[in-house]
Amino acid sequence: MSTVRRQNLTERIYQQLKQSIFDFQLLPGDRFTESEIAARMQASRTPVREALSRLQREGFVEVSFRSGWQVNPLDFQQFEQLYDVRIVLEMAAVKRLCAMEPAPDLSALERIWLVAAEDRLEHGPTVCSLDERFHEQLVEACGNTEMARIHHDVTERLRIVRRIDFTKRPRIEATYVEHANILRHIIERRSDEAQWLLKSHIEDSKAEVRRITLHMIFQARHQPNNSYPPLQANS
Repeated sequence: MSTVRRQNLTERIYQQLKQSIFDFQLLPGDRFTESEIAARMQASRTPVREALSRLQREGFVEVSFRSGWQVNPLDFQQFEQLYDVRIVLEMAAVKRLCAMEPAPDLSALERIWLVAAEDRLEHGPTVCSLDERFHEQLVEACGNTEMARIHHDVTERLRIVRRIDFTKRPRIEATYVEHANILRHIIERRSDEAQWLLKSHIEDSKAEVRRITLHMIFQARHQPNNSYPPLQANS
């Protein structure tokens, strides 16, 4: 197998394994071997090992010499600490945005979030990606690259649970309403109110994510066919 082909296969295995973790097809605490994954995905162990090593660096799995690989348990205490970091960074960003001269250009966000109810998107994964970019763009608009880098790292580490917030329609609707309110207050330079709205928005999301995640894990553990389709090595 050529180097390029192996790298492409490794990327595809990595993406599929990561998606399986996100979808709770591979559950927190599940154990497996490289051979089992290679057989399921109809691939050799080398690209599987490379994909798993990448997931390990990102904190999704861990390896043991005696028992193979394991999906890391969800550490809600760590997630709550990461949410707290988000709140600190984003409130600081909002405060700076409200004071900037000239006012920051937030037109790209306005086109997405300041829309009529009938123009709102309903596809959860799409809204999840837009939500992630909403918060990142608020921080990036401040012009502090180090703050943006730290915030991006926190966002990456929270992604496994944050996406859960967009599996229910009421949460999608709430996201549109709350983002619109935050944006309007930033545009009007009402710093204190904008920061309070942002803090409440993130804290509500944090609480809802924990509740839905625990429910989804419970459901997944009681479903008989919790598996994913094989990845063809030559496709």
